[in-house]
Amino acid sequence: MKFGFFDDNEKEYVITTPKTPLPWINYLGCDNFFSLYSNTCGGYTFYKDAKLLRLTRYRYNNIPTDTGGKYFYINDNGTIWNPGWQPTKTELDSYECRHGLGYSRITSSKNKLKACVTAFVPLEDNCEINQVLLTNDSTDTKTFSLFSYVEFCLWNAVDDMTNFQRNLSIGEVEVDGSEIYHKTEYRERRNHYAIFAANQKADGFDTSRDAFLGAYNATDDPAVVNSKCSANSIASGWSPIGSHHFNITLKPGESKSLIFVLGYIENKEEDKWESLNIINKKPAKAMLSRYSSDEQVTVALNNLKDHWNQLLSKYVVSCKDDKLCRMVNIWNQYQCIVTFNMSRSASYYESGTGRGMGFRDSCQDLLGFVHLIPDRARERIIDIASTQFEDGSAYHQYQPLTKKGNLDIGSGFNDDPLWLIACVSAYIRETGDLSILGETVPFDNDESKTASLLEHLRRSFDYTLTHLGPHKLPLIGRADWNDCLNLNCFSKEPGESFQTTGPSEGPIAESVFIAGMFVKYGKEYATICHELNDFEEEVRALAAVESMNKAVLESGWDGQWFLRAYDANSNKVGSHECTEGKIFIEPQGFCVLAGIGVEEGLAKKALDSVKEHLDTKYGIMLLQPAYSKYYLNLGEISSYPPGYKENAGIFCHNNPWVSIAESVIGRGDRAFEIYQKTCPAYLEDISEIHRTEPYVYSQMIAGADAVFHGEAKNSWLTGTAAWTFVNVSQYILGIQPDYKGLVINPCVPSGFGDFTITREFRNAIYYISIKNEHNTQKGISKLIVDDKEMFSNLIPFEKGKTTYYVTAIME
Repeated sequence: MKFGFFDDNEKEYVITTPKTPLPWINYLGCDNFFSLYSNTCGGYTFYKDAKLLRLTRYRYNNIPTDTGGKYFYINDNGTIWNPGWQPTKTELDSYECRHGLGYSRITSSKNKLKACVTAFVPLEDNCEINQVLLTNDSTDTKTFSLFSYVEFCLWNAVDDMTNFQRNLSIGEVEVDGSEIYHKTEYRERRNHYAIFAANQKADGFDTSRDAFLGAYNATDDPAVVNSKCSANSIASGWSPIGSHHFNITLKPGESKSLIFVLGYIENKEEDKWESLNIINKKPAKAMLSRYSSDEQVTVALNNLKDHWNQLLSKYVVSCKDDKLCRMVNIWNQYQCIVTFNMSRSASYYESGTGRGMGFRDSCQDLLGFVHLIPDRARERIIDIASTQFEDGSAYHQYQPLTKKGNLDIGSGFNDDPLWLIACVSAYIRETGDLSILGETVPFDNDESKTASLLEHLRRSFDYTLTHLGPHKLPLIGRADWNDCLNLNCFSKEPGESFQTTGPSEGPIAESVFIAGMFVKYGKEYATICHELNDFEEEVRALAAVESMNKAVLESGWDGQWFLRAYDANSNKVGSHECTEGKIFIEPQGFCVLAGIGVEEGLAKKALDSVKEHLDTKYGIMLLQPAYSKYYLNLGEISSYPPGYKENAGIFCHNNPWVSIAESVIGRGDRAFEIYQKTCPAYLEDISEIHRTEPYVYSQMIAGADAVFHGEAKNSWLTGTAAWTFVNVSQYILGIQPDYKGLVINPCVPSGFGDFTITREFRNAIYYISIKNEHNTQKGISKLIVDDKEMFSNLIPFEKGKTTYYVTAIME
């Protein structure tokens, strides 16, 4: 069942009913100022940090769902409704929500009055614009009222939800015409405030939530809207809001536009006023002047569209599969950028109050956006590396505003160090910029302890190398990629830290998955050393990689698939010897994509076992059989009900690893089959089952053991976006950035046909035509670049050259 459709020409998803299975959202903002915006106008806004600088409130896990947002109420002769349906839920005569790239537009009508709300964050200012266009489609003159409404958050979202003894006394506002200033805490800090303003003179206003709603009323039945008369209230202490009231009369066919701006102002030191409670309005008024007319708003929106069109032009595929094209060309890359901006901090599943930026998460996210914004990727790498410790380990998370490590989470996730090598390698292969390796980067953001980025990579590499267990496999620490696989749990006393040193007496858990990572990214570290002519370090790295490869084959192979790990007592995890959890997805994908077992014929066995034991029609499950009870030696993974999350759920994040692995051994049919199963565009027809947005990836889908098999959760902010784009762009379509140029190495399904790709790479445009007359799944027989036949499938990069015309023939 569909709830909308793709409009590929406009790069929009069009939702045709407000009653979607879950809120279907969009992200507004490109740099520092962001809004989450749902198909019923729900969501919230923040500046840089969703915890510390939140402008508007949102109540998670609320009843009814998705209440709280930027609402516009219309009282048309006693009929009260909202253009986005919520919160009044008045039945609408028509409804449409168009989620585009960085903007959303909701158009609806009731009793022949049409309302169109266009919301976006402009490129140049820290504000959200809501343009409201009202049109009288009747044959009679209409007189009605329009009320705006936002509920201000008192900046720190956690404190706002908990510290009521203080917060119910600090709300403070100021009204200047149609400008409502939220200046709570301005007395204390005098450096920032929020503003909610309209571009025309209002007939009334409210800043007190109690006055606007009325005693014991909710947002679906506000007293002021019912009475069609604002209270002109000034909030003092109690919960502050922003609301404007307009009395409007429209003749038949007449339209009226109103522009509302919700903005954040941060005063420069010299702009602070001496008085503790009088704000400096000049910066706000200057910003408002830039969006005071429809013409200005149109220009700003077109600039935003041009920005996204330019970004997405860097990788464009044309083939006969429309679903593949729309995901590769539009939605997958768009989601990669959003995930870069947010990491995992603020979605409809992460409240924005805890996680911050993840070390592992941000490193992986970079794989999907580095080709789009390499300069910002460079900045992100330095931020990430700065949280690393001197021994090569790292904080698992850091706060986006302060760039400081999250002390509550700490470190001990032993896969983290290797992801730094992964993202730096991806950046250099994309840009050719080896100079980043010489950047001076602090440890733990302590400027007294610094080293080159290359030294940070060496310590990442050596951290794994010096933390090996009895099988010469890497220690897992608190966990590896699977945060819920806590194999050292029962060996710890309460309050005791995790094993972080090398082998010693006592139980130590080991990870085959990290071993696969070490082989993959150890090779990439060796290549970086080679590019720097540090051949001694290259030889050392490759020797260590070979030793790890040998350890996996000797101690990590279970007969038909790779083991997952050894627990703290050296018992096998993910083995045919186990009663439950016999096989896991992670090592099958990552070991094979790292090349382990390919020459020995083990890779095919492992991937065949994945298909036999883990495959479903909705994707590959994380493990099987599911754990039916809690296992102390495994930890949180066995605490979930069977089929959900890490306990045999379908993690869309690591399905691409298996698809990539299939492409490594040349099975294009299977690689593409795996790609399709979790790709949202191919799931649009079953949205009543899948439930999350059909235009972006979700983190997980309920597995075969779950009650609601096929139901997705945790959409938008997931490493699925980056890894899927790496999979489809570099391995299925086969355009792989390399230190010396672009490698053409597709692995496609039978019948895929010819296809073309336009790829921007190091300031040059590559026009690539791939011919597949014989339905070959993998293999380039001839590569012609600018009428010259190459001797390999590498297109050497030539500095200063701006265009390449490429023909690749598959046989």
